[in-house]
Amino acid sequence: MINFTFIEINQHPMKHLFIFLLITFIFTGCGDDCYNAPQTIAFKLVNSNDENLITNGTLTAYSIKDDHQVGVQLTKTSEDLIILENVGAYNGTKNYIFSSNIKSFNFSIQSSEFKGGCDGFEINKLTFTGVGINVTDEKGYYKIVLQ
Repeated sequence: MINFTFIEINQHPMKHLFIFLLITFIFTGCGDDCYNAPQTIAFKLVNSNDENLITNGTLTAYSIKDDHQVGVQLTKTSEDLIILENVGAYNGTKNYIFSSNIKSFNFSIQSSEFKGGCDGFEINKLTFTGVGINVTDEKGYYKIVLQ
């Protein structure tokens, strides 16, 4: 007579680990759903005394258009910064014109495809041109002195 002895092994931890790994693979393994939006571009428009021109009421009308005269959606923040919406999502350089009741100036945005695990674009360079403006790259926004 042969005697079989079964040892009961708790396989639940392995089962939970397998399910966790499967779910992790499903949500991170699919690069198709991954998109890297270009970083936000924000402008703070000030005078030579560093006063925000929107806050003090001097800058009342402004717009930005690309070189095909298509308007750029702008959002004003609670700190009176101007955020440029949906710019930089292309491969190459685009030219823009900022127009206001104070001054106009040109700038260009150079973007390229994001070189990472996701699809998308990154802004490589922002170039400003115009007489009577001074631009500094602050942390998180560009401070533009309109004189």
